[in-house]
Amino acid sequence: MISNLHTPWYDRPWAALIFFTRLPLWRIYQPSKESYQSVVEWWPMVGWLTGGLTAAVLYFGSFVMPFLTTVVAAIAMRLLLTGALHEDGLADFFDGFGGGGSDRQRILDIMKDSHIGTYGVLALTVYELMLCSTWYALGPELAALTVLAADPFAKMVTSQLVMMMPYARREEEAKSKMVYRQISTKAAIGLALQGLPLMVGYLFFTRMAWEWVLFAPALVMYFLYLMIWRKLRGYTGDCCGAVCLMVELSIYVVVSAIAV
Repeated sequence: MISNLHTPWYDRPWAALIFFTRLPLWRIYQPSKESYQSVVEWWPMVGWLTGGLTAAVLYFGSFVMPFLTTVVAAIAMRLLLTGALHEDGLADFFDGFGGGGSDRQRILDIMKDSHIGTYGVLALTVYELMLCSTWYALGPELAALTVLAADPFAKMVTSQLVMMMPYARREEEAKSKMVYRQISTKAAIGLALQGLPLMVGYLFFTRMAWEWVLFAPALVMYFLYLMIWRKLRGYTGDCCGAVCLMVELSIYVVVSAIAV
């Protein structure tokens, strides 16, 4: 694997922004190819952008539209911003794990198939309905604050998959033809610095029951980790996307349950 030691430090955050969003940032700067191996190390930073823009739509959009319409607009904006990258992973994850049984190779083959199956359609439908209903239940201000904190935090939590297990496929078999490099202790500290500040500020400002808000995503992450390890003995990009969305959704479910 090519080392990142000889590339400028700012190559990696640029690569993360280009990889995880559909903004035409590549027109401004083109990072080196090897920088994409470490995009996960800057994933929570991307959450500051996606979470911030989504929160802005939720809050300011409520001044000019009914809040339910605002919530749908915020979801649509986030899908456009990310190119539905994680939603694609969610659908492939459920198709693979739902239809592949205990056959590791069959699960991987289904996840790599570009066609969507019944499990994927159902997963996306339930996920978007849950997302819409929880944001709507929170109201404009609390929904915006929760999204701003939960987006980078969920990405930070999900990044642990890359630390806890190897990649499940060979590099040439990856959809993106690229495998994330193993996360070092230094990178793990960087992930914490990106993912924790907004969540800590959110919990302090809202006086939310922090033990429930933090316990739920940790439990979801651990359960999914055990399932992925038992079935695949490694992660894929689809696993990362699916886990990220489900970890993030668990925060919204818990906060809506506490706040209502």
